[in-house]
Amino acid sequence: MTSTIVRAGLSGEHWYLADPDAMSGIIVGNSTARPLSDVPTAAARPLTALTPRSLRESLRLVLRQGDTLFHDAAQTSLLRYRVIGAAGRTVVLSDPGHIKSIMTVDPAIAPSATRTSPLRPIIGSQSVLTSIGERHKRQRAMLMPHFHGRAAASYREAIERATSRAIDGWPVGEVIELADLGQQITLDVIMTAIFGIGDDRASTPAEADLRFQVVRLLRRSTWPVATAAQLVNARNPEPVGFTRWALKPVDAAMYRVITERRKSLGGNDILSVLLDARDSSGAALSDDEIRDELMTLVLAGHETTSNTVAWTFERLTRHREQYLRVREQVRADGGADVVESLINESMRSRPVVPIVARELLAPWDFGGQRIDAGTVALVSILLLHHRDEIYSRPFAFDSERFLQTRPSPTTLMPFGGGNRRCLGSALAMAELRTVVTEILRRVDLETHERPGERPRHRNVTMIPNDGGKVRAVAKV
Repeated sequence: MTSTIVRAGLSGEHWYLADPDAMSGIIVGNSTARPLSDVPTAAARPLTALTPRSLRESLRLVLRQGDTLFHDAAQTSLLRYRVIGAAGRTVVLSDPGHIKSIMTVDPAIAPSATRTSPLRPIIGSQSVLTSIGERHKRQRAMLMPHFHGRAAASYREAIERATSRAIDGWPVGEVIELADLGQQITLDVIMTAIFGIGDDRASTPAEADLRFQVVRLLRRSTWPVATAAQLVNARNPEPVGFTRWALKPVDAAMYRVITERRKSLGGNDILSVLLDARDSSGAALSDDEIRDELMTLVLAGHETTSNTVAWTFERLTRHREQYLRVREQVRADGGADVVESLINESMRSRPVVPIVARELLAPWDFGGQRIDAGTVALVSILLLHHRDEIYSRPFAFDSERFLQTRPSPTTLMPFGGGNRRCLGSALAMAELRTVVTEILRRVDLETHERPGERPRHRNVTMIPNDGGKVRAVAKV
């Protein structure tokens, strides 16, 4: 069956409302790809001068990113744009072979395009998310032990407590936004990991204020003016205008927490690790460096997970038979396998981070097409997850899609890839397994056939426009 989705950008149809049996129409080209030089071009980084098309293309990508990419990917296998800001010349990749070539190459040739990220004015230039090269390697090595393996498992009790509190307070019969409920849970967990807050230590007034200010910042980031602010900040490494105003109270709270903790050193939480850390010369990290790291961990450490919870049930409650089948399996034997498949399908169909970026410091060959050094390559995880040759019925939500199939890291990339793969992925999956399982086990949700919620782009994330609205009809 052919699909109107091929004409999404022209006809006004939206990709997220596509018929479940539709094909994406993404063109399959030559998957070979390689750098044409292994020597980074030092002069490749200057910004590209704006052209008359830049504003129009920038607005299309900001306001209708998904529709634009699906429409254009049905016309050509390699998408090229000129956009406002540091990105300048840009290509969009969705072919697994093209993506692998830039994810597995020496990062010196294709580093993360952090200087072009809309998050940079918000989280700063000195965090693990925005640094590159040796600095990034050191930061990642310092933080990784607190998010993987035994450390992630140690947060299990905190996840279970936070989930139980949120479900206990869930009002029956009222429509709620699951993104908000998920935020309550995941923010509590990340505050435990970063600041050591738990049953044996209540948050200080400064920490409580920081939590409040983070929630308020995220709410303000959904205001229409925030979209305009993203474009205004595109060429500024430091926040200006609305973004600077919105960050002020968060920064004030963050610095109060850092000052407070410097007076009482000691502990096993992440902030203690940052306060004890020393650079290669033996100097301690500055307050500004710690602020950038904390801002990254607090924001990235909970927002993506809470919105994945929201998307999971936004999708599942629109498919009654699937919902009942998964719910009954969970209540019968825990349903570990069906929950894992459900989460993977949610992240496939609605990846919360739909794009990651690399900067090509050498010329590249993508399927016979040469791309000049100095181009920013955007990996469209959204398009990758909807390619017809990889996923049958890509627009259909199938909670059992991954039940008998192990996801491949080259075709399912909700946490990015390469040396920039999300360092909190293990903690995020531990949270998702617990939260999704407990909601299915303890809450009966209303199912319906209303159209899917519109994806809204907030900085680098894709969130449900209405927060993933659901109604509990009973609790067990």
